[in-house]
Amino acid sequence: MKKLRLSNAALLALIIITSVGCDQATKIVAREQLEGAGRLSYLGDTFRLVLIENHGAFLGMGSEMPAALRTAIFVGVVSIALIAFLVWIMRTPSLSKFSVVAAGLVIGGGIGNVIDRVLFDGGVTDFLNLGIGTLRTGIFNVADVWIMVGAAMMLISRDTWAPDDARSPDEDGSPAAEDSGEDPRTELQT
Repeated sequence: MKKLRLSNAALLALIIITSVGCDQATKIVAREQLEGAGRLSYLGDTFRLVLIENHGAFLGMGSEMPAALRTAIFVGVVSIALIAFLVWIMRTPSLSKFSVVAAGLVIGGGIGNVIDRVLFDGGVTDFLNLGIGTLRTGIFNVADVWIMVGAAMMLISRDTWAPDDARSPDEDGSPAAEDSGEDPRTELQT
């Protein structure tokens, strides 16, 4: 059975621990400092801080489902999916560091939100909002940022879609590491 290289496993652990830690730290500060503060607005109302407890998923979807079903989906199914993704990452030794970071961000963000759901009766602490005028994002948190950044990185990483393609050990799979168009097997002839 092939396993993730030790350096990639260490990188994955570091990214997951750091992303969960940052997410939980910001949520603690938000709960302590924003409770009862209403909406705080910065940069001409481009950036807002407003504390909510989101019992749904993205943009509150699913918040009207029965509590037991929400828990089964948002804690149970999500936890199983995160574990399955982690196992797949750990069993894919050819992933680049770029893809390992991307996966670590997605897993860390997912764990951060699952921790909230377990600790806070199925709710997730959300407190960030961006926008201009009436064009605004939903209210989100740092875990959501990690998930979105990681997912975007996975979309642009070529080895996310074909991790077993042969690569030299020094390639990192990032978009900058794309082939130059030349066949690397071509030998110089004199």
